Amino acid sequence: MAAVRQWDGFATIEGDVRAMVADPRWPGLPAQAKLQAVAARMLVTPDGGRWLFGAHARWYRLDPADGRWHLSAPPLDHTLRSAAHVVRHTTMLGPDLVPDGPDFSFEGGSTQGFVGPDVPVGITERVRALVVSRRPVRKEDFPITTEPFTAIFAGDVSSTVAAVWGTLMWCAYAPAFDGNEVLLSMFGEFLRRALPGDEWVRWLHPVSLDDLAGLYAERIRADTPKAGLRLVALMANTADAVLEDDRFRPRAEALLAMLEPALRAPGLDHDAARRGDAEVRRAWLARCPPQLSRAVVSETAPGEHFRHSMYDLIEALGYLGRRRADPRVVAASLLAADVSAVAPESAARLYPWLDPELRHVLHATLTDPAHALRRLWPVDGDLPAALHPPDRGTAAALLGAAYATGLAWSRLLEVETPSNGFATASATVRRLTHHRDD
Repeated sequence: MAAVRQWDGFATIEGDVRAMVADPRWPGLPAQAKLQAVAARMLVTPDGGRWLFGAHARWYRLDPADGRWHLSAPPLDHTLRSAAHVVRHTTMLGPDLVPDGPDFSFEGGSTQGFVGPDVPVGITERVRALVVSRRPVRKEDFPITTEPFTAIFAGDVSSTVAAVWGTLMWCAYAPAFDGNEVLLSMFGEFLRRALPGDEWVRWLHPVSLDDLAGLYAERIRADTPKAGLRLVALMANTADAVLEDDRFRPRAEALLAMLEPALRAPGLDHDAARRGDAEVRRAWLARCPPQLSRAVVSETAPGEHFRHSMYDLIEALGYLGRRRADPRVVAASLLAADVSAVAPESAARLYPWLDPELRHVLHATLTDPAHALRRLWPVDGDLPAALHPPDRGTAAALLGAAYATGLAWSRLLEVETPSNGFATASATVRRLTHHRDD
């Protein structure tokens, strides 16, 4: 006799909504009908939580205090999931919760950092060819005039090198690299000073779209449009070179989509460039297709970017479900460890961006030195045994998600990023030091 499969409210509703949005009739439905369809599939769990599977093919949880919905990874606990039941929401949902269709086709790529699994040799060699091909250019034609590139590169380095580097850093989900990573070492001769970190891991800072746009716009304002076009082409070629690595792919796809119109029509962004770097950035973002909007959320909505990063961190901790630990609670505890080490006085500014449960865990863990969840904090630079990932791939995913989350909240709070990484990401490196590709 076949075993009866246990009801899983979250899996059922997610499958139902995915099928509904995939229906070719969905885009043509009136906005009100879409709102009602999503509202009719709200879940309630025994702990009182109210959940919706909506925009960006992700889950949201209601804050009963103010009626706001928070992007929030769902629970893994089988008891909660099996006891969840559908209840129709009685108040109007915001349109930002409703899937538009293209957002469901976004492929999120990998959260792995670049420690453990190296960048494939084929990608590395394609990037090396781009760097080498730009060496003969005259620095006077391609000067580096702005931060962060002036702080990274020596004075005699051209902006063509900065364009390749900047594209790599912008496209990387989490720019934490093995200290021996060939993709970094090829830039060694161009650097002004050693990169932050050590031989095990280099904790690099993302480059913003403003930074990339500035390289191009400076050349347009200098009346050297051909040089500006060469820089845009170099950015596009670099993005194309890393497409096969899922740690780069989503943002690389978005960057290509934004830049290719300017390559087809070279004067397209000249007026914007003369008005300033920010205008070029806006023009590029306006060309990002809807299905790739989540790839640029760090540029358009830093608060939402932090929420998505926390969602990724919880998913990266999913292996704890098999150990009867709640990844959501663990993620909030590890967030507390990182915030406590870097900017404890700023923690309250994160609370509005978290759902009620995560907010409570973060506050309780931060404010009570004897809180039981502090046993999950890194000790002596290593994760506690209960959190050790089961394999290299899982450890690399945790490293990347933890570092991306740290970068997201530090940017949101406008606090300085530590040069030696955040506590959680740094501790995860200890789970990878004996599993490097080299």
